[in-house]
Amino acid sequence: MEKIIGEIERNETEKVIVQIKEFKGKQYVDFRIHYLADEEEWKPTRKGFTIRPDQWEIFAGFVNETETALKDEKLID
Repeated sequence: MEKIIGEIERNETEKVIVQIKEFKGKQYVDFRIHYLADEEEWKPTRKGFTIRPDQWEIFAGFVNETETALKDEKLID
């Protein structure tokens, strides 16, 4: 199973794609930088990281803590 969850543009030729994907028969949440090849096709780089589904709640806790810290520092609303 491969399912794209979302994308974040870094610049005109790079973006981060968040997806659920399978690797060697196991499912992962993958955060991977992709680059624009041939001005039309996005290809993955080796830069990124994966999280096992059983680690998701821990990671989500880090995201929540980061959001609180950013708000405390008035870097986001």
